[in-house]
Amino acid sequence: MARSSMAAVLAVLAVAALRCAPAAAELPLVEHPAKNDGSLSLLVIGDWGRNGTYNQSRVADQMGKVGERLDIDFVVSTGDNFYEDGLTGVHDQQFEESFTNIYTAQSLQKPWYLVLGNHDYRGNALAQLDPVMRKLDERFVCMRSFIVNAEIVEFFFIDTTPFQLKYWTHPKDSHYDWRGVAPRENYIANLLKDLDEAMKKSTAKWKIAIGHHTIRSVSDHGDTKELLQLLLPVLKVNGIDFYINGHDHCLEHISSRDSPIQYFTSGGGSKAWRGVYQPNDDKLQFFYDGQGFMSLQLNQDQADFIFYDVSGKVLYKWSSRKTNYFQPSIYVTAE
Repeated sequence: MARSSMAAVLAVLAVAALRCAPAAAELPLVEHPAKNDGSLSLLVIGDWGRNGTYNQSRVADQMGKVGERLDIDFVVSTGDNFYEDGLTGVHDQQFEESFTNIYTAQSLQKPWYLVLGNHDYRGNALAQLDPVMRKLDERFVCMRSFIVNAEIVEFFFIDTTPFQLKYWTHPKDSHYDWRGVAPRENYIANLLKDLDEAMKKSTAKWKIAIGHHTIRSVSDHGDTKELLQLLLPVLKVNGIDFYINGHDHCLEHISSRDSPIQYFTSGGGSKAWRGVYQPNDDKLQFFYDGQGFMSLQLNQDQADFIFYDVSGKVLYKWSSRKTNYFQPSIYVTAE
């Protein structure tokens, strides 16, 4: 993105920041124009911030190469941006050591739209949300829940950590920063209402939800029952095409058996290889237990997903086509 375009995004964010209260009637909205031909390209990475270790730097290098080849418009982070316990504050050196100094390729000097993960909540969660972070690195755009409107597609970024009851009732040795979130029930009720209203208003050809936690997964964390019970009905009734998450340190694609929704996990940004496989009731299309990332290319008619490993090798490809705006998606799977 040209610096003038980056400046335009940041100007919109200044307004969006005024609408970030937990009980806000509207979710913050960021306008990110598609390319002149109406298409959009992006990368998705999750569970990454480890000072370059556990192959984080190798994944970053390959992201740079793929990002240049696809001429990406931005990067999406599915959370757990800084391990093990988030940031201590806005001046924590880990911000530079795990982000600015790692993702240095020219193609990655685009906006990064990020959600918080559970590990981010174990530190000073407000630090990542502070606009001062954009003064340290203008790419870093992190809010609790927000919308990115890219013309042909709207991305609904969702703060999923507060949904998980165990973080509140059984935090073990961890401390979670619930400032601006507690009480849990009110926060979740307001968020679901705001999401439902925003999704109903959307006229985008594609609607994509982004969260940290899995809804469906065959890896270590498995399905998240609170999201199945509370969030998934909102996604279904509003015709969300894809739900993209991290949390499990792997790459996977699962197809819903009772709706058109497709679940994609991109959580292989650094430490991986959990060695866990636990099937669920939906259809597993692809599962890779290692490090890597995902690309997504969209136009009016088609969405193309590709998973890459730590060396940049293509592991899996899948496409979704919409032959008519008012007809259900036609899904085509190809490895």
